[in-house]
Amino acid sequence: MAHELSKTLWRTALPLILGIGVGVWLFHRDVDPTTLQSIVFDWRTVVGLLIAAIFVVGRDFGLAWRFHTIAAGDLSWPRAVRTDIMCAFTSAITPSVVGGSALAIFYLNREGIDLGRATTLTLTTLFLDELFFVVFCPIIVLLVPLDELFGNPALADTGARWLFGGIEVVFWLVYAGICIWTAILFTAIIVRPRGVAALLEKLAAKKILHRFSAKIKNMGANMETTSAWVKGRPRSWWCRVLGATVVSWFSRYFVVNALFWAFVPGVSGLLVFARQFVVWVVLMVSPTPGGSGISEWLFTNYYGDIIGDLGIAAVLALIWRVFSYYVYLITGCALLPSYFSKRSLRNTQQK
Repeated sequence: MAHELSKTLWRTALPLILGIGVGVWLFHRDVDPTTLQSIVFDWRTVVGLLIAAIFVVGRDFGLAWRFHTIAAGDLSWPRAVRTDIMCAFTSAITPSVVGGSALAIFYLNREGIDLGRATTLTLTTLFLDELFFVVFCPIIVLLVPLDELFGNPALADTGARWLFGGIEVVFWLVYAGICIWTAILFTAIIVRPRGVAALLEKLAAKKILHRFSAKIKNMGANMETTSAWVKGRPRSWWCRVLGATVVSWFSRYFVVNALFWAFVPGVSGLLVFARQFVVWVVLMVSPTPGGSGISEWLFTNYYGDIIGDLGIAAVLALIWRVFSYYVYLITGCALLPSYFSKRSLRNTQQK
């Protein structure tokens, strides 16, 4: 346990170094005394920061609500919150392309949920998150003109004008991948679970995949189990878990809206909200832990064209990362010692 704890803490250091390093570089590049003097701290700023904090709580409430609901009463609210925080912490210290949310299986099992059932619940939450993007991204694209959504290079920093065309390309490529993955999950969980399981059985029998055959077969079995469980849920259950998913993601995006309301009130709230969809989709393929470094730089340049001042954009980027990222690094590190202790494990198994 001590080895696992020390290894996790070392992994926490890398995103901290990356994030702080890029933050210092952005400040050095874009922020000067004039920029700092132009930022007014008044009642609006204080209220905006408080609202941002409320939306952070809303994000965690939505995910904890979903964990509590899908576990059908076997996961108390405190344990659901703890699972949510640890999943967020893992996502913060692992590359986005790897995905930290998959460890929800481990955390649910750690909280006393049977491993097979934990896998079923994790696949369900994964499907709900992917479905959210598939449904809402087209709505956003319809509501906001593409040239506004993906940025106006003419208003951006000269050195980053190439970024805007790249953002659009990456967004559509990742969104296409999300659609394909969601279609696979929908087919495997809702439409043809047995057919998908049979296909996976055939793949597992291939010589080239022999070393992965057990995992592939297990995946097929998990898909069938998840399908049987999900199909037995009442309509009210679907309303709750879908509602929790929307509350969580919308709260995550509204954090930035609250910051803009506090510091740059003249910007369109719809445009700020819509660009958050793009930011989070693009960050899904970030190679750095929790998008460290890339997130700060992307936010500064992507929102810089509508703010009109890269210095203020850099300040907002760092405040945004405190609310959306560093808070989970801190709370996750605070939970780690007790979470990995033998006493904690015994208490969990007794609950």
